[in-house]
Order: sequence, then structure tokens, then C-alpha cells
Amino acid sequence: MKRAHPFLAAVVAVLVACSGATGQQTEPGVTLVSPGGRDVWAEGSLHRVVWRAAPEVAELDLVVSVDGRRTWHEASTHALPSAPDLLHSYVLKVPPAPNGECTIAVAAREDPKMKAEATVKVTGSQEARYRWTCVTEKAAFAGRDGAGALSFNGRMWLLGGWNPGDKVNFPAICNSEVWSSTDGLEWTEEVAQAPWEGRHTAGYVVHDGRMWVVGGDCIGRHYQNDVWSSADGVNWDLVCERVPWAERVLHHTVAFAGKIWVMGGQTLPQFAPAEQVYYDDVWCSADGANWTRVTEHAGWPQRGMIGGSVVHHDRMWVLGGGTYDTPTRPERLFYNDVWSSADGVHWDCVSQAAPWHPRQYHDVAAFDDRMWVLEGWNQANRNDVWYSADGVNWYELADTPWAVRHAASVFVHDGALWMVAGNNMFPDVWKLTRE
Repeated sequence: MKRAHPFLAAVVAVLVACSGATGQQTEPGVTLVSPGGRDVWAEGSLHRVVWRAAPEVAELDLVVSVDGRRTWHEASTHALPSAPDLLHSYVLKVPPAPNGECTIAVAAREDPKMKAEATVKVTGSQEARYRWTCVTEKAAFAGRDGAGALSFNGRMWLLGGWNPGDKVNFPAICNSEVWSSTDGLEWTEEVAQAPWEGRHTAGYVVHDGRMWVVGGDCIGRHYQNDVWSSADGVNWDLVCERVPWAERVLHHTVAFAGKIWVMGGQTLPQFAPAEQVYYDDVWCSADGANWTRVTEHAGWPQRGMIGGSVVHHDRMWVLGGGTYDTPTRPERLFYNDVWSSADGVHWDCVSQAAPWHPRQYHDVAAFDDRMWVLEGWNQANRNDVWYSADGVNWYELADTPWAVRHAASVFVHDGALWMVAGNNMFPDVWKLTRE
């Protein structure tokens, strides 16, 4: 029996989680999962058309019409494997639609009656022009991944990080250095060794006039369950020695509505002893010491492995992510769905499958009134960059000039989006500005 590709398995999980995402079917054999018929797509944006085909469908056509089905234009032809109930997808660029509508149809080539279609409303383009600038290829700090990235008091702050190949700057694999910069070119080492244990891929936020390090990793064969804060980057206070949200790593951390939020994550028994657990819960705290679990199950499939955070249009957002492999679950899961919430309890599935490739260890940010998804990992490092004003309509920023990487340090600072270091282990600094 064939196993579904991990991406398809992840899409199935999201479809189950997204209420009403059952797709449309006009004849047996082909089901259109997305779009669903009430979608609003922006001109020039990219969308993942998702369908399910029966085993007897050997080949099909994906076609579009922008004139009320009078004429059709072929978008793509897919040869389908002879396997039951499999999902397939194609990324479609929304064409100009003079009448404000676009119809997408998927039809079996051997029997055109076996087809499914949906009509979406087409609005104006949300595309913008941006430019990357290399500020420096070799900053003063050593290359690293998973370092905290915060913009605070007019400076960018780089916190800790991981580099097992550099025994000089990372004798314990992770360090607790604190570096800062106003311009991305000149960096100052503020602290060679902060009082918190070296770590990477922890939670990093600015909240209540302070910088925060929330939890950590388990590289040291134990879980870091502490919370630290600082008003100047030099002097750090231990706010909570042991958080109540259980041992976990790779959690997603956001500052929103006067609180710090921690969601998702998992244990990694192969690195530190613990029961195998994958989380989809959400916790919050106003002071970093007293925590409340607002929901045990958020509605999105269990996950973590998202760097940075996005607060956009007065909502928190979860963009993709995944799970790390463990002895009991040797395959990683990768997601490219989009969720948002105004309270951490009620979550809306904004997109079942965004056009960007499913990924983990990527970075997200809110910049220029848009949400951003940058780099990441899925079988290989990536350097693609995507943005969206609403979580539905996504545009890819072409011709990324920096090397592939994951677990980078991404800042929103001084009117620009900054890409710094990452798993390529180069101490490079890049700056994105709007043209």
C-alpha cells in the first residue's frame, strides 16, 4: 500500500481542522478541494489549487476562464498516479479578470464530464516592489542559527544561537552572547555570557518595555523552562525559573494584546528524557511569571518550528511550521496553512494550503503592513521570500540574492526588514526596503 507524501498528509490534517473545507464535486472522480467557491483572490497573487482524483483518472487538465466560461485557457496538465483518494495541487497565478471573476476547472482528459469547478472573485493587485541590499557579508559576530532577533530601543539585538562547528565561540554548542546594532553594519558585543544558559530557537519577544527570552531548547540534554527579561540587554532578570506549560521546545512565541503568548511545540526524547508529546495548546502571561492556558487544543494541527512572530490587523498569526522527527514518529511534518486569532482561543483557518512550499525552521515577520514568510527547511534549505496583506493572497519576491538557509534571525527595524545569519553559518546582514 502506498503512503501519501508528508505534504499531502499535512494538507489532509488541515482540511480536517478547517471546518467546511470538503471541496466541490460536480461528477464522480474529481473533487476540487480549493478554491471552495466563495474565495476572493487578488490579481497576480499565487494560489494553490488542490484537488482529489479517483484511481480511474489517469490524466487531467486544469483550465481557467475569465469571461464567464465562454473561453478556457489551459493552466497545467498533470499525470496522476494510480492510487486511491490522493490529493494533488498546482500553484496558479491569478490572471487579470475584466469582469471581476475567474473560474477554475479540473477535468479528466479521458472523460470531460468528470470535472469539478469553482468561481472566485478577482480584486485588484496587492503587489509591491522591494529591494534587497547587502549591508555586510561578515559582521563582527560569529555565524549561528536560531539566535533571537529583537528590535528594541532603537537597536537590533542578537541573542544567543547555535553553531556546533565553531568550538571557539560556541564551546557548549549554544552560547548566550548579546550583540546589538543600530545600522546592521557595526555590531557591539554587549554581553559575552548572559546569565541565562546558552540556547537557540527559544521564544524571543519585546513586551512591557523589556526584551524577553522565553524557554529554550534541549541541546544540553535537559529542557530549559525558564523566562528572562532585560530593559537594557546587559542586565537580565530571572522572571520564572520553571514555567507551568510543561517541558517543550520549538514553541511559537508572540507578544500580543499586553501579554506574552506561547503555543505549540513538542518534546524531543532523543535529546532529553520526556514523554513524547506534540502540543497544540496556547498559554499567555502578562508578567512572564504567571501563566494561563487559554486553550488546550487551538484547532490547528500540532506544530512548532516557526521563528519570529506576526501580529497583523490586531490578530496573532500562525504561518506554516511543522514537527521534528522522534523515535516514535520518524517522519517530520511540514505545513503551509495560515491561521489567525484575536484572542488565542478561537482560531480561523485563513488558508488551507498557501502557495509557498510547506516548511519548518522558517522565519515570519510583519513589515510594511504585510506578513512575510522567509527561507526555511524542507529536505533542503531555502531562500524564497513571500508576502501577503491578508493571509489569503500571496506574492513571491523573486531573485533573492542571499544564500539558502533556515533558522535565520529576522528583524523589523528602522523601516526595513533584515535577514541576518542562519543555518548557512555566515554572519551576513541583508536589508529589504520598499522601492
